[in-house]
Amino acid sequence: MAEKDIAGGNVPIDETPISPNRPDPARKNSLENHLMHRPDRQELVEKNILPASMAAPGLQAQQKELEKNMRADSLNEKISHRPAPEALIKDGLLREDPRSPEEKYEEAIEEEYAKREGGA
Repeated sequence: MAEKDIAGGNVPIDETPISPNRPDPARKNSLENHLMHRPDRQELVEKNILPASMAAPGLQAQQKELEKNMRADSLNEKISHRPAPEALIKDGLLREDPRSPEEKYEEAIEEEYAKREGGA
């Protein structure tokens, strides 16, 4: 079958098949060969391709959220038991900052402005 081009002449249509009539012997068992040489699950977990979880895929998002919340709770528990800065100064682990609170505040404001100007 031929179609007409813009000028009105006939243009031949290429009707050759996309795949060859005779299959290539190397491609015949390509899926089987790839499946035989695919990496095992542990290797994919080590490369962060698969999650380390053995939970069902529908539960993995909830499992990640639970782990995140558990880490947050653990950190909050540890922070609540840390010693006060006054105790660390008394023990000699921290040095007292000779600046007044106003000077510290002004320096913090200047640093924040510098961050915003440089980063924005």
